[in-house]
Amino acid sequence: MEPAPAKSKPQGRLLVSTQLDAKDELEERLERCVGTVQALTNGLSEREANDALTANVCKGQQQHEEVCLGLFTLVLTEPAQAQRCYRDLTLVNRDGMNIVLVKINQILMEKFLKLQDIPRTQLVWLVRELVKSGVIGADGVIMTLLKQIAGGDISTKNLWLAESVLDILLEQKEWVLKSGMLIAMSVYTYLRLIVDHGAPNLLPLRQKEVDFCISMLREKFMECLIIGRDLVRLLQNVARIPEMELLWRDLLHNPQVLSPQFTGILQLLTARTSRKFLACRLTPDMETKLLFMTSRVRFGQQKRYQDWFQRQYLSTAESQSLRCDLIRYICGVVHPSNEVLSSDILPRWAIIGWLLTTCTSNVAASNAKLALFYDWLFFNPEKDSIMNIEPAILVMHHSMKPHPAITATLLDFMCRIIPHFFPPLESQVRQGVFNSLNFIMEKRVLAHLAPLFDNPKLDRELRSMLRERFPEFCSPPSPPTEVKMEEAGSMEMDNHVLDKEEGCYDHTEAAFSDDEDEVNNKGKKREFRFHPIKEAVVEEPADITPWLDQLDDTMKEKVQQIQKTSDTETQCEVMQEIVDLILEDDFDTEQMSALASCLAELFKDHFRGEVLPEEITEESLEESVCKPVCLIFRNLVTMQEDNSGFSVLLDMLAELYQKQPKIGYHLLYYLKASKAANGKMMLYESFAQATALGDLHTCLMMDMKACQEDDVRLLCYLTPSIYSE
Repeated sequence: MEPAPAKSKPQGRLLVSTQLDAKDELEERLERCVGTVQALTNGLSEREANDALTANVCKGQQQHEEVCLGLFTLVLTEPAQAQRCYRDLTLVNRDGMNIVLVKINQILMEKFLKLQDIPRTQLVWLVRELVKSGVIGADGVIMTLLKQIAGGDISTKNLWLAESVLDILLEQKEWVLKSGMLIAMSVYTYLRLIVDHGAPNLLPLRQKEVDFCISMLREKFMECLIIGRDLVRLLQNVARIPEMELLWRDLLHNPQVLSPQFTGILQLLTARTSRKFLACRLTPDMETKLLFMTSRVRFGQQKRYQDWFQRQYLSTAESQSLRCDLIRYICGVVHPSNEVLSSDILPRWAIIGWLLTTCTSNVAASNAKLALFYDWLFFNPEKDSIMNIEPAILVMHHSMKPHPAITATLLDFMCRIIPHFFPPLESQVRQGVFNSLNFIMEKRVLAHLAPLFDNPKLDRELRSMLRERFPEFCSPPSPPTEVKMEEAGSMEMDNHVLDKEEGCYDHTEAAFSDDEDEVNNKGKKREFRFHPIKEAVVEEPADITPWLDQLDDTMKEKVQQIQKTSDTETQCEVMQEIVDLILEDDFDTEQMSALASCLAELFKDHFRGEVLPEEITEESLEESVCKPVCLIFRNLVTMQEDNSGFSVLLDMLAELYQKQPKIGYHLLYYLKASKAANGKMMLYESFAQATALGDLHTCLMMDMKACQEDDVRLLCYLTPSIYSE
């Protein structure tokens, strides 16, 4: 019997889809809500319709949600009805528009690129109405919308979005001035975008952006001060625009004009820029792709991912300016755990090397180098992180053999930036670079710097300049003779391997390992490729010193208590105390990243070996989830989603996931194995949305892939419950 011809799939009104795409769950749900609203209001006058909707939302939470989301969807898909539907929404809503704000954020983070033209236009219209109505939380939606404006992109859609959001900020200036974070985030965004809008046809937009930034910087400078040193970097890029030049002069020579509390440019340059600002200049899609490369892709297998990223985001002349945003993000936001650093996952320096070697403009290349070294210039070991300066030294170290020109140009830049960055602060910049190199040695990122600074592959003039600038780091080390012989042998092996491979940033077989790993204890040459982590690594003591100083005293004390004891029960008790501290109202979320790094390092043994007990019984399952990390899961399971602490703890878990990607399938296991989590499997969806990946499908696929690679037996145990959910 002949199969019936396939029916053409009806196209939804919200998202763009093809015949091959499965129907989007969110779109289906929103369409059902529209059906509910239409069933309640068909054939009724406006007043009767409003009464019917009001009566329905009073029946319960579910009916309230359905009506609000139905009206919200009609605003997006029916421009002619938008004004009336928004008015109805404001009348029937019972939660301060919270359900609408949450859904807008979800669409912005997960579906914005798939929105059809009308819903995209309507979404911006709706955000403008929410701002005009002074809805609490609308500033958060504006900040998410700002994140969708891509740097290095002058396509019509992107320019429209940049101008539309700017118009909202200009129209509602009094409202904007009430939120310090929105002021700082919008100034950071538009200062960066001004650089992309220099073409003659874009000058009217650029002038609006300049006027907005000048206005905010002059009226609310102390709010902008929280941006930190990257504010100076962005201002330098636009300092030749006349209005900006006047501001720049005041910044350098007359700081009190900007604010009586502002002491001068050094105050800005010594303040580290929060990862919030560095992350806001990457769209959610760019961020997801970069995080995927730095947490899932094996070194040597990155070429197709880099090629895709290049085609998507770096293929045009104007997109060259995006490289700085990417490098600042990689240095300041992507801070892998020690376990990821010691694995065969694509390292940060290799991605930065690729971004530098594929740069096609001299201006972009110079700005990219500044972005890479920016945290070096005023580095303070007590306030800054080793992770911000590590990529630059490793790019130079690993490029010496395959790309000596890259190493030479970076070393040359490092020397010349000291007198030229800002001559009045030359001594401070020199001290910052010296502090960076010292800290790199102290933390053993590189064992010694002489092989890099005094390498025969560098030309004589550069080596002379390095010896003059950094004599302390140029004297060769004096280890035992046999080590020198081994190093000679390892260099020989390096050259042999790299004869076959042209580069280290994109070739198919990775060919690098640390100096100390290049030969084994007996002097025999090892194969030059990454090997799986040996179980012996378990015995390495946890090193949390790079992050301890970023914690407040109480939190530091608790973390050190966990470090000092190996008793699981005691660790669980202290872990509960840490969770309680996180849930306190005055918890400083700025220390989340450092805390996550500490916990990932302290509990690294928890993520090694098999999770599932050999013999599966109720007792063995319950015992397997009595580990310190599971305390976070347990607290989330017992909390209501509308509890303010729930989102904070979920953010903490998402931060931990960035440091330790195995946390995803460990959460799935806990939700299946623990009695306390019975029926709470949907918590994983909330977790997925809180991560940088941002959606359930991507997160689940990556976690299941990681589980498959680590423990096939566990994958078989989890699959039935995941499928049924």
